Amino acid sequence: MGNPVAVTTGDSTVGNSTVQVQVASAALNQTSLDWEGNVQRCGEAIAGARELGARLICLPELCITSYGCEDAFLSGHVAEQAWRCLVDAVLPCTFGVAVTVGLPLRFEGALYNAVALVVDGKLEGLVCKQHLANDGVHYEPRWFTPWTAGRREWLERDGLRVPLGDWVFSLDGVRLGFEVCEDAWVEDRPAVRLKGRGVGLILNPSASHFAFGKQAFRRELVRESSKALGVPYVYSNLLGNDAGRIIYDGGTLIAQGGEILAEGERFTFRPWSLISAVVEVAVNCSDVVPSEGVASVDFSFLTSLDGAYKRANSGRGAWESGAHVKEEEFSRAVVLGLYDYLRKTRSGGYVVSLSGGVDSSATACLVALMVRLADSYAGRVAFCRSLEFVPGVMQARDRWALVRLLLTTVYQSTEHSSDVTRGAARAVARAIGSHHVELDVQPLVQGYLDMVEQAEGRALGWETDDVTLQNIQARTRGPSAWMLANLRSAILLATSNRSEAAVGYTTMDGDTCGGLSPVGGVDKAFLRTWLKWLEQEGPEGVGAFLGLAEVNAQEPTAELRPSSAHQTDEDDLMPYTVLDVIERAAIRDRMSPQEVLDHLRDNPLEGTDVRLYLGWVQRFFQLWTRNQWKRERYAPSFHLDDENLDPKTWCRFPILSGGFRFELESLS
Repeated sequence: MGNPVAVTTGDSTVGNSTVQVQVASAALNQTSLDWEGNVQRCGEAIAGARELGARLICLPELCITSYGCEDAFLSGHVAEQAWRCLVDAVLPCTFGVAVTVGLPLRFEGALYNAVALVVDGKLEGLVCKQHLANDGVHYEPRWFTPWTAGRREWLERDGLRVPLGDWVFSLDGVRLGFEVCEDAWVEDRPAVRLKGRGVGLILNPSASHFAFGKQAFRRELVRESSKALGVPYVYSNLLGNDAGRIIYDGGTLIAQGGEILAEGERFTFRPWSLISAVVEVAVNCSDVVPSEGVASVDFSFLTSLDGAYKRANSGRGAWESGAHVKEEEFSRAVVLGLYDYLRKTRSGGYVVSLSGGVDSSATACLVALMVRLADSYAGRVAFCRSLEFVPGVMQARDRWALVRLLLTTVYQSTEHSSDVTRGAARAVARAIGSHHVELDVQPLVQGYLDMVEQAEGRALGWETDDVTLQNIQARTRGPSAWMLANLRSAILLATSNRSEAAVGYTTMDGDTCGGLSPVGGVDKAFLRTWLKWLEQEGPEGVGAFLGLAEVNAQEPTAELRPSSAHQTDEDDLMPYTVLDVIERAAIRDRMSPQEVLDHLRDNPLEGTDVRLYLGWVQRFFQLWTRNQWKRERYAPSFHLDDENLDPKTWCRFPILSGGFRFELESLS
């Protein structure tokens, strides 16, 4: 198997003729190191594209292992197993078509991010990524070595001898070139050189994570590339939550001449999706083309389509051009993340400690929205089969039964809990259909107080022990929530948002309890806006969630002090709009305390007192540095934008520091 290809000394036909090629681009929902599942989805997508009539199929970057293997990439067996999967399982799926397949490849002691070109059951060559992503959530240079532009080698393995590196492949006189994800986003991109090498079609196998508004940039990149380079451009991507924190939205694209010919549906619940289009490709592109570094492959695109072409382009949803794109993206991204987290951990559902406030209500609504979107778009039967390990899921009659089965909410009152929050929690639970439980934890709180007061030999009071008395209430709610999760083999969801994480306004082992934090990647101000939108409008195809009015009418409060204190979050901290501006300037934009203060004064927020800005800036930086240890302990959250505070994947800050004392004392 796999006769070595020959390097061409010149194509047999030179000129400006063109050929029609039906291409397909796939989005795959892969799981890191899920060898059997990943290979199966690769094979299914290839078969689906073949049924559509496609002759050239672009699968995503690192689709055999999936992208999120982290330091497992450093284990030699991972690259070895990926190679075995390619040769033993993927190659036999490719008869009659040409396919790109991403995998890690070890060569001469180094590990490369490679793309295999497999044609009609044979491995014809491998191209390696030249520019490695090394910002934000990406740490590719930790695992991979960048391939040097212009370097061309031969890989000899298992009786194969195939081109490796910076090669162009000629199929039926059509020259194929590759950019691998990050290669297309840098100034010195390979595509410019590929154009000079007579390439007539460029493939971009990607693993491009979701971020708010990112699809518009991808769309423009692909559209402009096809126009500026004068060749069709095919872009594939991963889909779903492959390893825990990062979500892929799919977003496959095919463009020619500055026009998007096909665009895939994003955030689909299906394990894979395809788009396909017929593109006009130049044969040999010009009268004089370089022949060095061109590998000739015996394959013909000149098969009559005979009406076999079936346009597989689910296209953009109407919501992508609406007035609430960020709200829609948040809903769909987090819901897809929750869905994959549930089925890939084979858990029995989710538990939310529902306080009646914005954060916990938003968290519970997202789980219910997961069921509604799956019911609306994927179909109840398909959704249930993906969760068939959950007892009773296949017998669920409708989405209400599914929500009740998969989501438990619990309201846990103390003597300081109000009828307002209890009523709001009940209203949310009724509106979404969760299995709702109410517990009185005041006896437990009192038990702790009595025990500690006896040990300390004094009574605890609000004037001297404010934080202690607040925290014991929040912490006492943790064990019962964990217990409910254990009973159901479910995942307890933490409800802290990013604004609270920035200043540590949360109780460790209290409201931070949980194995996953769905709203940990967004700020409080956005959550309040999103929940009001959910009450009034909701996602396209799903509609509004009635029953949120009582939550949205409240001022956010921890409700841990006596009611006479009239406690609110913003009195404890500062207005959330101000907090978000300070956080963005200080953490995302790396401004010093003085620069943040000047920025606020130059851009005052409506309804705020400028005289208070100095104190708020001081408070933010003091709380930020004091609470890094908390951020180190938070449950994983989904990456949604470049304001992430996750110290493990995005925003690293020392647990111990000088606390900006000099800078804060110098503020003026």
